[in-house]
Amino acid sequence: MESILRDITYQQLSVADVLVLQALAKKVFIESFISGNSEENMNAYVDVAFSENKLTEELQNKESQFFIARIDNKPIGYFKINTGDAQTELKHEHCAEIERIYVVNELQGKGIGQFFMDRIFDICRNMNVKYIWLGVWEMNKGAIKFYERNGFKQFDTHVFYVGNDPQTDWMMKRELI
Repeated sequence: MESILRDITYQQLSVADVLVLQALAKKVFIESFISGNSEENMNAYVDVAFSENKLTEELQNKESQFFIARIDNKPIGYFKINTGDAQTELKHEHCAEIERIYVVNELQGKGIGQFFMDRIFDICRNMNVKYIWLGVWEMNKGAIKFYERNGFKQFDTHVFYVGNDPQTDWMMKRELI
């Protein structure tokens, strides 16, 4: 497992990277959630959430940061951190939201998610964030266990729409020390 982690490069994305981000975002979202959703709802969601215009707006937002990981220059995953008003809900001054954290299916379970989480913790500490929060689909038991192993605890729920299907997300947070 360590050898694959040594091969990872990662960098912050800019607007110039929007098409790379769009292709990866659609791929990993569909891979992650197609089994629990209709094709119609998946397409409706990704067409809006990952449109070139929407992603360009998000990349231009100074309170959002996207990072992509690659192996041999091939995108393998990405994460997005929101602060301030870019956060989807809480918007507290000294907190950050992990809005997205995805690894391609074929590389899950190889430590890349933990590599991402460690980078997120470092980035947030450098921004003087006091706690980090996220939303995770209640049916995504593997992700929930991963977040719990990283010190996140459920504090609430919210509704997240995939197309026209209302789904329940657990809201989880952890303090940064």
